[in-house]
Amino acid sequence: MNNEYDISSIVTAVEKKINETLRANLYEAGLGEEDIRRLRNKRNELKNALANCGVGDVNAKAYVKDIIRDIFVNRLKYDTGSYNRIMPFDSSIRLSPEEKFDILLYLYKGEYESGALEELVKKSGVLEENIYETGCDIDKNDIEALYEKEGVHLKDNEKLDIIVQKIYSAYRGLGVVDEIRDMKIDGVSGGVSGQKDGYDSVWIFYRGINIHLSFLSFGTREELERVCMNIYRYGNPGQLSKAKGYIIGEMKDHSRVVVVRPPFSESFAFFVRKFDTIDNKEMEELITDRGKELPIDVIRWIVKGCQVAAVTGAQGSGKTTLLMSMIRYISPMYTLRIQESAFELHLRDIYKDRNILTFRETEYIDGQTGLDVQKKTDGAVNILGEVATIEVAAYLIQMSQVGSIFTLFTHHAKTTDSLIKYMRNSLLSCGLFRDEKIAKEQVVEAIRFDIHMEKDINGHRYIERISEIGADDSADGYYISDIVVYENNRYIRKGSFSRKVCEMISKHLDSNEREQFNEKYCV
Repeated sequence: MNNEYDISSIVTAVEKKINETLRANLYEAGLGEEDIRRLRNKRNELKNALANCGVGDVNAKAYVKDIIRDIFVNRLKYDTGSYNRIMPFDSSIRLSPEEKFDILLYLYKGEYESGALEELVKKSGVLEENIYETGCDIDKNDIEALYEKEGVHLKDNEKLDIIVQKIYSAYRGLGVVDEIRDMKIDGVSGGVSGQKDGYDSVWIFYRGINIHLSFLSFGTREELERVCMNIYRYGNPGQLSKAKGYIIGEMKDHSRVVVVRPPFSESFAFFVRKFDTIDNKEMEELITDRGKELPIDVIRWIVKGCQVAAVTGAQGSGKTTLLMSMIRYISPMYTLRIQESAFELHLRDIYKDRNILTFRETEYIDGQTGLDVQKKTDGAVNILGEVATIEVAAYLIQMSQVGSIFTLFTHHAKTTDSLIKYMRNSLLSCGLFRDEKIAKEQVVEAIRFDIHMEKDINGHRYIERISEIGADDSADGYYISDIVVYENNRYIRKGSFSRKVCEMISKHLDSNEREQFNEKYCV
């Protein structure tokens, strides 16, 4: 039997009222044409909000929550006396860890806005532990302790806000990760641990660290599946089916979303990667260790000097962040053409007055075809969000030598040597070259610098080294010369640019810049 104070029962009642509104015959009420037009517009507004509220559109979410609030209070007639029966706000003992988390996040959100979850992570103390040995987990004990420490006392309007969010998240939201997704973190994922069905699994990605929220659960396999089937819908990317098994898309706020399902994966799972933590950051904000002026200056000359450069490193090391910041050093006179597997950089949002156009791979257009089209769009500088396939890698080498002034790209290579070998093998695999030596020579001729990012066990990101690549007479046929390295928690100068590279960079500088550059780095 339904309990009128049970959230699931309230969700059912709210859904019924909203469906009645959407299906109502407006002409039966005997209203005039103007009133009918107004009500029709309101209904269309509600339909659009319901379609977009769970895919990163915060305005649509706020609109739907306002509708839920009105139904809850004015149509279902729940008053302040019912709040504690829906959630035991008056009893800390009876509140579940999930409910305490909801309350804490709500209170922090009032003070820190989208930084609320970051504040909760800090106050939990989880980052102060030896996460290398134990992993990083905020468990129910952490939440219980934090709740008691905060000494929570809620007003009736605050209780109502929390209940409305609870109803919304179960109705059209993203379940237990609904508010988490809106926070200013690096990402959130679900369905990636635990038993086969994976519904006891919520993880966040915060400052390069994966944190398990072990006190949270989707509750059932069906709820995890509901979230997975809704979270990717923005932009109509297609249907997640057994035949395809995965969807790569984006959300309204430009977050990247990847969803997988059986039989392709062992359980339904989703991965949201957010990029609002890195927008508009100056290089000085990203590189913070002692001697930071050195790598910043070297990167500036590399970009201003129009040199092909790779930003390499593991996932989460800060490659995309750094690449976005490097764009500011490119001359405004140059047009930018970007190629990505999914829209992530969104450079036009940051550099609004620049000539920028981004292309991405689709079901019918692969990366190599996209790059081929890109050559015909008057692009002076090519930027590849990620070189992830051998075809794109091979095309990058060709494109770096003809068709553009210079190229910037990211890659997952662990070392400069492995970057060169990956690119060489890509040229061989695509049949562009048969001779290994000639293929390697093409790579060394094309790529001039490797800016390698690292992340330590505590999530601290830094540039491990900036290395120049060039041809020589050695057995390998190339040299790797470190210009800047990170040692003992500071950046130090290790070498200078080669004479050839100094000449190449100097060609793109004015007389004052040329003098500064040569004096510093060309000795």
